[in-house]
Amino acid sequence: MKKDTALIQGVLSIAALICLVVGFFNLLSPELNDLLFHKVFYVLIGASFFLQAPMLANRNFLYPMYLAAILCVIGAFVPAGSSFSSVKTIGLFAGVILSLFNRPRMQK
Repeated sequence: MKKDTALIQGVLSIAALICLVVGFFNLLSPELNDLLFHKVFYVLIGASFFLQAPMLANRNFLYPMYLAAILCVIGAFVPAGSSFSSVKTIGLFAGVILSLFNRPRMQK
């Protein structure tokens, strides 16, 4: 079960990176680029964080990772001109930082 969840989480992360690249390099129409770059990317990253949360080694990071996932997904649907549009970026950075601090230590 844990292996399947990790696989799904990895696929979501790769799909999110593809959305990021396609949107950044404007490979499609402006409407699709905007949708992929500003909405789909954050929804996929949020889903990836949500799946990653139960697998965290440090249980203290469980709820902050869920919060980061929720911020990414909700922020994706906030209008671009809103004062709350930065919520998705905060969720993204929080999730990445939590992921980095959760890496297992290498044994010497």
